[in-house]
Amino acid sequence: MTAVLRVGIVRLCSKNTAPSLLNVQSALPAALNQKCSISGRTMRGGPRIPKCKPYPYKEKDYTVWNHFFDKTSKRLDENSKIILVEGPIGAGKSKLAAELAKELDMLYVPEANMDTYYINTYGYNMRKLDPQLPESCRSYDVVNFCKEPKHQNTASFQIQMYRLRFMQYVDALAHVLSTGQGVVLDRSCYSDFVFMEAMHKHGYLSAGARSVYNEIKENTITELMQPHLVIYLDCPVDVVKQRIKARNLDYEVNSKVFTDDYLKDMEFYYKQHFLKKMSIHAELLIYDWTSGGESEVVVEDIERINFGTFEIDRHNKKMKDWRIPLETEWCEARTKYTHDKPDLHQYFNIPRYDVPELLIDPEDCKVFDKVWFSAPGMKYRPGYNEDMGDTGLLTKVKVPYNQPY
Repeated sequence: MTAVLRVGIVRLCSKNTAPSLLNVQSALPAALNQKCSISGRTMRGGPRIPKCKPYPYKEKDYTVWNHFFDKTSKRLDENSKIILVEGPIGAGKSKLAAELAKELDMLYVPEANMDTYYINTYGYNMRKLDPQLPESCRSYDVVNFCKEPKHQNTASFQIQMYRLRFMQYVDALAHVLSTGQGVVLDRSCYSDFVFMEAMHKHGYLSAGARSVYNEIKENTITELMQPHLVIYLDCPVDVVKQRIKARNLDYEVNSKVFTDDYLKDMEFYYKQHFLKKMSIHAELLIYDWTSGGESEVVVEDIERINFGTFEIDRHNKKMKDWRIPLETEWCEARTKYTHDKPDLHQYFNIPRYDVPELLIDPEDCKVFDKVWFSAPGMKYRPGYNEDMGDTGLLTKVKVPYNQPY
């Protein structure tokens, strides 16, 4: 039998107001004519009023047939944007992201974590199965990484984290295009490589695993429409360590991972690689968050950014993904991130059998399948499990969880 592959500082802001731009904007096609600047509740004098009723994309499918009856660009307005809040551990990203989302009437998306993978649709925690599983198939998340970073499951964990962040971003795109409401994300798939590079440099992840990660990323990241704005909260390493200590999470405080060198390497990859790459396609706001800051100041800076500038210069790479001239293309993008989301999962299937830490022994895999798909709610796909309370016609058609539809 062959081995089985695992599946798994300074404030900077744009203040280019260009009064004459508004007249040019009004002459653009409807699909392009998004207002130039994001506006908050204070500036508008109240909550955002949607231009059209949001489409319930989580309950109703959106296929090519829906293109004829439900257009996409009609829902988009000045706040139909994607904002990423990035920064080191303990910088205060979650708090700022939530406050921005509230003021800008956007959807707040917390940082992705392995609970999304290990807690199934019915609320059962699959980590409970660990005693029955071989070592290579047991659960592994950030807590395990902090305690035992040189574990054989570290590489598959980081690849899984990238997948979760990728799919979270796909959902963000689906939300914007289906409802018109903007999204604020706490970290994203675009910055995930910062962790991978730091892990590799410190010997927690092999060169082979790094090459698989990069191959997967190259195969998937280009399928996305890049964000409009990236906000980076800068904190020096000594402050990061103080905040880790103040959070008083046992697995972080006592971890051998968060050394000065490891945190400095993360800072390096963030500033010298991530921010430089993102500046090509998105607007940047960078803040010295050593002593924290006020979300009101950030909102004011966001409102000053003239996103419409990039609609005029057709050769500018910024906002290129969002310069869509035809309504059919807007609808196709929406279908891609809703109806065709399962197809995007397939881009993670990279047939690499040359990295031992990403392989599972066939016998271990047999045990995993037997135990994993015998857990509560895992015998059949969600909606088909009568023993978990599912009712209706779906329960009469038994579709095993580990089989395609």
